[in-house]
Amino acid sequence: MNINLTHEESEAHFYNAICNGLGELKYYDLDLDYDAKEYKAAKQQLSDKQPDTQACWEDVLMEMLRSGNTLWIVDPNDDERHPITLDLVHERVQQTPVNHLMNAINENDDATTADCIIQTVVYGDVIYG
Repeated sequence: MNINLTHEESEAHFYNAICNGLGELKYYDLDLDYDAKEYKAAKQQLSDKQPDTQACWEDVLMEMLRSGNTLWIVDPNDDERHPITLDLVHERVQQTPVNHLMNAINENDDATTADCIIQTVVYGDVIYG
């Protein structure tokens, strides 16, 4: 079964996944890396767009992607770096195994669902767990 998502839907599911599952990286001995200057610029962009709202970390990460920046998943054991870009989010969220993607769509998701979405975006498949 193939599920086709709009860019907005893919972004929404990825945003939810990073809110609920980015902490799972520690179980695989992986780290998230990004450029601190790009983070600061994205945070300022959000502040300029919505001056009365305090952006959370995940909001800033998504703004970074929307600004064309790259987030990186790093394996410190072998210094392997895997990119996360907005194009990958648009392409790969819908490739998440259907049972997990349907849980996300039906708002019946959990940390496992989030983890599977993140892994699919990063690796093109679920390789851990």
